[in-house]
Amino acid sequence: MQHYSQQLVRYPEMGISLDFSKISLTPDFMESMQDRITRAYSDIAALEAGSIANPDEGRMVGHYWLRNSDLAPTAELKLLIDEPIADLKSFAAAIHSASIVAPCGKPYSSCLVIGIGGSALGPELLADALPNQGLKMAFLDNTDPDGMIKVLNTLCLEETLVVVISKSGGTPETRNGMVCAQAYFADKGVAFAPQAVAVTGIDSALDKVALAQSWLKRFPMEDWVGGRTSVTSVVGLVPAALQGVDVDALLAGAADMDRKTRAHDCANNAALKLALAWYKAGEGQGLKDMVVLPYKDSLVLFSKYLQQLIMESIGKELDLDGKLVHQGLSVYGNKGSTDQHAYVQQLRDGIHNFFVCFVEVRQSAADGVEVEPGFSSGNYLQGFLRGTRNALADNGRESITISIPEVNASTLGMLIALFERATSFYASLVHINAYHQPGVQAGKLAANIFLTLLSDVKAALSPELRTATQIAAELGANEEDCYHALMHIAESGKASWQMGASAAEDSFAAKS
Repeated sequence: MQHYSQQLVRYPEMGISLDFSKISLTPDFMESMQDRITRAYSDIAALEAGSIANPDEGRMVGHYWLRNSDLAPTAELKLLIDEPIADLKSFAAAIHSASIVAPCGKPYSSCLVIGIGGSALGPELLADALPNQGLKMAFLDNTDPDGMIKVLNTLCLEETLVVVISKSGGTPETRNGMVCAQAYFADKGVAFAPQAVAVTGIDSALDKVALAQSWLKRFPMEDWVGGRTSVTSVVGLVPAALQGVDVDALLAGAADMDRKTRAHDCANNAALKLALAWYKAGEGQGLKDMVVLPYKDSLVLFSKYLQQLIMESIGKELDLDGKLVHQGLSVYGNKGSTDQHAYVQQLRDGIHNFFVCFVEVRQSAADGVEVEPGFSSGNYLQGFLRGTRNALADNGRESITISIPEVNASTLGMLIALFERATSFYASLVHINAYHQPGVQAGKLAANIFLTLLSDVKAALSPELRTATQIAAELGANEEDCYHALMHIAESGKASWQMGASAAEDSFAAKS
């Protein structure tokens, strides 16, 4: 019990605690990390003070100011935080009270959010985790045409508010979702623009479209907030407010965690200690994956949200000195006790390439039914959590357990801020830049190259059947890429395809 007590970080006034008793943060390890810890405190203080944290783009990183605008380095920035929050709360109240109604004259009943990555994952997490007391939420978060039609078919378009979220307005997936939604609205005889809201950068491509087409509303997106840390900005708050979430409570929960984890007291700084646990488990190189197991259905998307926050922030080829390091921390998970019937068998007995982060929700509002004498479903859920934790520990598998009293706007804000700050601390511990994403940009460039090839291949098709090798030779292109382009064109019904004895002998022609 003494070891457990010493390794428990508790914030009683917030109702949250973190149990590090099942991971080996020994005094010797903590002593060895002192220089890195000092640097981490210094780095996050500089970040919050407005230093250029993303030198690739010459930008500050200010997501911590969003929940306490008094921290913003200038009065102008403070206004740029406070005014949009007041505006979005007023707009949501007008939608809920039917002071603003749809062009058909009826109150809005649904909200369709179109975004990708952080512009969708944060709003989706809030929508799934918190009660819906406003508009019913739906999302287009990919460029899959079948997926988009499936979502659009569920909506009463005349009563659907559309929120398009893109900092630049040029993100292909978001642009595609918007264009497909516009076409769907037009096909059903419903005007899109009068029901559309833009969350975007001032003077961006999307902002100009929204202005030119007289969209219903525009909200300015901050250029100093990255997508993966944008859930407490207008990106997350506009959809959340429309859903009926108490955005003030969400921000207050995040602000409370920020405040507690500014303390230069390593033993009681939950975010720093969480980062140190990641470092220890993965030997400072991310050698073990983090399996996130929230024991609550409403947090099923939490691991998906953390995947982007952590992996896009920590997965870097170079450190801050330009040294090749290939840093990373892989994250996956679903929910307990579902995962006990999925992969806990491997976690306990298989390859030891992970550590677990349990999330416990102590209270349940609907746990009055005894499924057998003396035991409810909630008792079983607690039993499975504790049993799994102990079974893993008995086999030398490390874990962290985070406990909150319930899932609400405040506690979700705490969890979001806890992991944002742990990510900032961890980036300092391993000396990398958490706030750029060159790998993402490389993927986008590669996609554009393929799209150019796709266009060239389509133009090169003739009535005569030819192989990918022949067409690639004509274009001076890579044969395999050319083959994939031809297959895509054929499967889309825009070319004929004759299967050969092998892929190299397949042939393609323009459809007459």
